Amino acid sequence: MKHRTLGRDLRTSAIGLGCMGMSEFYGPGDETESIATIHHAVDHGVTFLDTSDLYGPFTNERLVGKAVAGRRDEVVIATKFGIERRPDGTRVGVNGRPEYVRRACDASLGRLGVDHIDLYYQHRVDPAVPIEETWGALKELVEAGKVRHLGISEAAPATVRRAHAVHPISAGQYEYSLFSRDIEDELLPTLRELGIGLVAYSPLGRGILTGAYSRTDEFADNDFRRGNPRWQGDNFAANQALVAEVEDVARSLGSTPAQVALAWVIGRGDDVVPIPGTRRASRLDENVAALDLELRPEHLGVLDELAKAVAGERYAPDGMRGVNL
Repeated sequence: MKHRTLGRDLRTSAIGLGCMGMSEFYGPGDETESIATIHHAVDHGVTFLDTSDLYGPFTNERLVGKAVAGRRDEVVIATKFGIERRPDGTRVGVNGRPEYVRRACDASLGRLGVDHIDLYYQHRVDPAVPIEETWGALKELVEAGKVRHLGISEAAPATVRRAHAVHPISAGQYEYSLFSRDIEDELLPTLRELGIGLVAYSPLGRGILTGAYSRTDEFADNDFRRGNPRWQGDNFAANQALVAEVEDVARSLGSTPAQVALAWVIGRGDDVVPIPGTRRASRLDENVAALDLELRPEHLGVLDELAKAVAGERYAPDGMRGVNL
């Protein structure tokens, strides 16, 4: 397994495993299969596991904790706080208050069954709480040994700078793929100026870049994509036409569209670590193989044009209001 370093000294596998879909947002999951997939990942060197208290809610952290029991020293566990939910799934809102930060961290430690979190992200910025207050509490968690490294997700460049001034940020987690490149304008240069790594979530465009979907009406009722703008009507048709171009590149390389999409993200820099999600070991193997796929200049020329024609926002309006704060 190849490795990369996020921030100053957080060493991870060069590709991670997003565990969210094992518990929520992408239809029903199977705990036994999911745990087997995590074990398969760790056995094959994919040791960077991404979860959050949001997912489930809470059940995904428990699943990850169960999967890594007895193997704690082999993995890098990343989890998040900030999007507050009740046990019944009701969303309370974004919460960045210091007392909530401390309480959320202790709860995550308990669900994961660990004595420290390797990378603890602020999942979303709370516009009602100065970022310095939230990060003051996070700094205390590092000093107490409960957290090793800090991260931030979907924050605006100016907010990243303010948080980083309180305590160094090791990683920023942002959506980044062939279909989502808006961070390249200002955010990515800011991360690199400050020495912050990029963890790329949804590097497969929530599955659309795999070429595996020709229709969306067969998704489960609780599948996030049913309401995602890029998967709706004319937007979906337009984006499918772009996926066809990724498929053409894949055929020329004897690879899969997913591997092409991941190789593109991997090739954006040694400070970038994608975390594609999957519930199946076979898909994990497919994703890992992208580390050895080389895209030639003629392929990059085709792929670099795709984002200009993507139809639809990344999230529905409510979701978009919570990013870039």
